[in-house]
Amino acid sequence: MNVFGLGVAGAAISTVASQYIVAFLMLWHLSKRTVLLLPSLKCLQFGDYLKSGGFLLGRTLAAVLTVTLSTSMAARQGALAMAAHQICLQVWLSASLLVDAQAAAGQALIATSFAKRDYNRVKEITSAAIKTGLFTGFSIAVVLGLFFPSLAKLFTNDMQVLDIVKSGLLFVSASQPLNAMAYIFDGLHYGVSDFPFAACSMMAVGAISSAFLLYVPPIVGLSGVWSGLTIFMGLRGVTGYLRLSAKDGPWWFFQEVKEPEVGDVKVYS
Repeated sequence: MNVFGLGVAGAAISTVASQYIVAFLMLWHLSKRTVLLLPSLKCLQFGDYLKSGGFLLGRTLAAVLTVTLSTSMAARQGALAMAAHQICLQVWLSASLLVDAQAAAGQALIATSFAKRDYNRVKEITSAAIKTGLFTGFSIAVVLGLFFPSLAKLFTNDMQVLDIVKSGLLFVSASQPLNAMAYIFDGLHYGVSDFPFAACSMMAVGAISSAFLLYVPPIVGLSGVWSGLTIFMGLRGVTGYLRLSAKDGPWWFFQEVKEPEVGDVKVYS
């Protein structure tokens, strides 16, 4: 659309069109695997759907409001700061989606094994998901640390904006491992259908981060905005880990100690 000189309107049209195209392709692919139209309304199970969907809606709103508030606070720093923030945010979110794809795969594997009560398999998948997520997060951090200034030039040639973008390099790159853990833990908790926790924890984390974003950026500037976003992702990872370690949640089997079987020999050195 930029070729036709449509500017911002063209970007909006392209974004909406891409969403419709992807949705159509996904529905078309899904229709080859299953019947999308149920034969009876009684089979829809609206109650369970609305319950889980309601929790996820609340979680999404909390996340969106926090990120939107960060953009609002960046805009109050001026046009140049807002432009730099938008570049940093776009790269930050795009890089995080690489881990989100891993989280989606982990969620599907966890859900299958958890439904079969194969808890040993769930433990193995969880361990693998966390390790691969951390590896990906640190790898992205290194790549962005080395090449982010060059990537920023794909968005603008304005030297003033690029100078401000460089100040966000530390936050954009160093926060990637935190982002990775946040997304991975989300996927794990979705896999065991722990939607109430996902929603309530996100609301609490969003409230804390929003309070920081309201009061700190007016004092310290754009670095306060990125500090708030880093706190937001860090707290998501912390709450996700604490839930995984809880004895009374859906991850109770993680705390079980395997009893030694008859005939097991312990060797002490």
